Formats: sequence, C-alpha cells, structure tokens
Amino acid sequence: MQFKWTLGIAALVSVALLASACATPTPGAQPTAAPKAGSIAINGAGATFPFPLYSRWFYDYAFVDTAAKFNYQSIGSGGGIAQITAKTVDFGASDAILTDAQYTAAKNIQMIPTVAGAIVPTYNLKADDGKVITATIKFPFTAIADIYLGKIKKWNDPILAQANPDLKLPNKDILVVRRSDGSGTTYAFTDYLSQVSPEWKDKVGTANSVKWPVEGIGGKGNEGVAANVAQNDGAIGYVELAYAKQNALAYGSVQNQAGEYATASVATVQAAMSDFGTNLGDKLALSIANAPSKTAWPLATYTYLLIYMDQTDCVKGKTVINFIKWAITDPAAEKSATALDYIPLPDAVRTQVVKKLGQVTCNGKPIQ
Repeated sequence: MQFKWTLGIAALVSVALLASACATPTPGAQPTAAPKAGSIAINGAGATFPFPLYSRWFYDYAFVDTAAKFNYQSIGSGGGIAQITAKTVDFGASDAILTDAQYTAAKNIQMIPTVAGAIVPTYNLKADDGKVITATIKFPFTAIADIYLGKIKKWNDPILAQANPDLKLPNKDILVVRRSDGSGTTYAFTDYLSQVSPEWKDKVGTANSVKWPVEGIGGKGNEGVAANVAQNDGAIGYVELAYAKQNALAYGSVQNQAGEYATASVATVQAAMSDFGTNLGDKLALSIANAPSKTAWPLATYTYLLIYMDQTDCVKGKTVINFIKWAITDPAAEKSATALDYIPLPDAVRTQVVKKLGQVTCNGKPIQ
C-alpha cells in the first residue's frame, strides 16, 4: 500500500503560453516580454503536516502567477529548518516553534503562520472476531501519554475499557508508531503530552525528536506513520487529520482539559485558537495545545513557513511574499484549506502576518 501526495503543475506551461499568445496589446504601448511560464523556480523544504494543503496551493498559484514554479520537499520540519538555516532553499516549513539556538543559527529568520490543524491519534485495530474496529475510541486525559510511556500496553487496559463501555476492546498489545525523523508534528504532539502528563514532561519533554520510552515502529513523515498504522493490526500513531481522512484511517476522540471528549474538526481547532487569543508576538508563533474550553481540540497547532526578513534574490523574494499573501488572504486559498480540514488564520493574526511581510527587504531595500 502506498501513501503519496502528488503535485502536477508542469502542464500549466502550455496554458500560460496560449494565454500570452492570445493577449491583446494596448494601442501605442511598447511590447513587454512576459516572464516565461515556470521561469521563477522557488525551492522549499520541511513539514509534512501541511503538505496536502501546500501541494494544492502550489498547484493553484501557478494559475495566479504563471512564472512561479514551487518545488517542495516534504521531508519533515527538522530537515526544513536545517535547509533554510543553510540557505539551500528559498523557504522552510515547520510546525515546531524555533528554539533560541535555532534563531541564533539562522539570523534574521522569521516564522510565518499559514494555517492551523489537528493532530489525531489514529489506529488500526481488529476485534476478537477479526473485524476492524471503525468506531471512535475515546482516549482519557493522560491515556495517550501513558501509551507512549509504556504504562498502557494493552487495548483492553482498564483505563481504555472504562472510557469505552460500548466497545469490546481486544486483549491485544498496543503497537506504538512514531516519527523516525525530525518532526514538527512530533514537536506539537510532545508539547501536548508534556502539558497533560508531568511524567512525560519530566522524562521525555518537547522536541522535534525525542528518546521514545517505547521504541515501537518509526515512520518517516506523516506519510510513513500513516502507512505503518495501516499495515499493522494493533497499531496507534499520530498524524495530521488530512492524512487520516485521505488514507481512510480510524482516529479517536480525546478528553480535553475541560474533561469533555472532543473530536478533531475545523470548529474544535478554531475553539483552541480562540482560547489562546490572537497576539502571536513579534515571532508570530504560539502553542495552542491543551486548550481549556469545553469545545476545544487538545492536539491543535499552527504550522509555519520560514523565511529571511532580508532576501538576497529580489525576484524570488517578491514571488515568495506574494504567494504567502495570496495563501492567507485569497478566498480560493481559504476554500482549499477548509476542504482539507486545515483552519485559516483569524483576521487579527492575518493582519499581523501581512504587516510583517510588508517589512521584508531585499539586500536592505524594500521589495518592489
């Protein structure tokens, strides 16, 4: 079984050339050569969490600016941070908030939130009769942390059984699936675990890559985790909601800070965003995990693009800035986000981002 997101924009070249050939020049105007379709190659790398949406956006934006061609490596936030720090790509992408050391290593870098999303506990579990359990399993407040700590080892553990009285959970070992690469999804996941479990915070902590108490099976990217869950009976993993839905994987509800069992959705992630407000500070970064309201999804996170505030290639810099503005303000871009269960930025956050983008320079001068 393969799990693949495709990005096809090469065919747009012929469309762009046809549009150019059919354009009617203004009388008396000097002919101006239009940029060749796909002539501005923008390279990016990083988070797998937003890749389903970014793939869609890059495809759509080729119709908005036919000269722009975005090439994105979905390699995980750790790889994206490393590549933008080394300046081998034009932008990075991360779900993890940069550390002080990472800011120091990449002077003048800026986090730009694009959307928020939900991480879900996804599972593949057959009942004693051999039938796949498709019902929503409820995970009590610290249950996910306890599973990844190795304290809950069986699917019919009393803690899970008591929370799911209508389900006959099997006496089967839980197979933990986790990320094997540096991952912003892991950062957001362990950020949540650290907030609900003092033991997790003390023993493991929050990071792109951690020493897992239970070795389990490692998967590269959200794609790898989804594939490993799908291929192994008894498995549990954590992926961005779109990956669970696109791969037809069951995912559970989670007891939030208010004691209610929440299900991941646009509305419950919006509730988490609302709980933490819209002031993201100068770094434009904010954790929205373990929100306090009754309707909030507890495993919510923003995802970010990483750019330098002073660009060195003015054409590329302008193209990247224009793309981000389009992605966070255009109704079509917003429609694509919500269709894939990502949550567009609140108006107040969008205003902060647009203001920050207006401060980006190229070789010390305003981008024209």
